[in-house]
Parts: sequence; structure tokens; C-alpha cells
Amino acid sequence: MRIPRSWVGLLFLVGRLYVAAFYLMVAMAIGMVWLLVAGTQVTCWGVADLTRLVRRKPERLPQVTANVLTDFQYMTPLQFEQALAGLCQRDGCTDVRVVGGAGDLGADVIATTPDGRRIVIQAKRYAPTNRVGSPEVQKVGGTYYVVHGAHLAAVVTTSGFTQGAVQYAQQAGIRLYGARELAGWVSRTGPAPWH
Repeated sequence: MRIPRSWVGLLFLVGRLYVAAFYLMVAMAIGMVWLLVAGTQVTCWGVADLTRLVRRKPERLPQVTANVLTDFQYMTPLQFEQALAGLCQRDGCTDVRVVGGAGDLGADVIATTPDGRRIVIQAKRYAPTNRVGSPEVQKVGGTYYVVHGAHLAAVVTTSGFTQGAVQYAQQAGIRLYGARELAGWVSRTGPAPWH
């Protein structure tokens, strides 16, 4: 299309620029409205999630009785961790949390003991013939203070420990609770891991 070289051509060119500017402004306005709506929606979702977190009731841990000891072998690993957390809570610990799972870095239960120290417990629900080895105890030794900021560490199992695990734990100051110690803790005839 050829534009005449006169004032009519100039008006035609200015008119086209105005139309282009108008479309650009409309597109920008639509974009701004869309961003405003989307941002408001995302903010509302965030506030709703935050409200849900704030209103969440503290995790209710299971009551632990002496007969639970016979049930430990039939528990899932998570149930075993929750049972140990319940023991901690029963015996006066505060801020008790079950944090175990894949990538737990050697901590299944974290709590504050009655005397104010932070303890990390690694739970190993093993068959009686499967003993906890040195590598599992070393993992706890390498993370309980540096990663979790704890003063104490304990490995609690339904079985026992290899000689290598016992030797390492003695050198590192990690408390080992096998089936016998666990039975004492549950029945209150023995000490808790932080004593």
C-alpha cells in the first residue's frame, strides 16, 4: 500500500500509529489485570496454607505401656519411631518430633530432655537376629551435633549391636539401647537414654 506524500499521508501514518499504540495499551492493561488476578489467587492460596499450618494441632503421640514392647516387632518403622517419641513424651521430654524417613541424616526422633538438653534418637526396628552395625552408629555420630545441634545421641533397636558398633559408640559417646535396655525404658525399670 502506497502512502501519499502530503498532509493526508501524514494523517494516515499518525492514525496507524495511534491504532497500534491503542492495541499495545489494551494488551498491557489485560496483562496487568491478569497478573493482578493471578497474584491475588497465589497470595490467597499461600495465606490458606499458612493458616492451615498455624491451626494444625500438635501431633498426638501414642501412649506407651509395657505390652507395647512385644508389639515392636510388628510395627512399621514409622510406628516404632512414634512409639519412641511417645516414650520420650511420657518421661517428660518437650518439643518431641518424629523426623525420620528417607534422608533423615541419622535422626528419627528429636526432643528436649527434662533437663533441657537436645537429644537425637535413631530408631532401628530390626529382627532379633539382625544387629545394628557400626556404619549406622557412625552416621548418627557424624550428624547429631553438627547437623541437628543436639547434645546427646542414642540408637535404639529391637535387637542388639555388633562389636564394632559398641566400640564406636563408646568412643563417640553415643548411647546404645538394645532390646534389654528398651524393655527397661518401657517398663520404667531402667533409665531413659538421656540418663
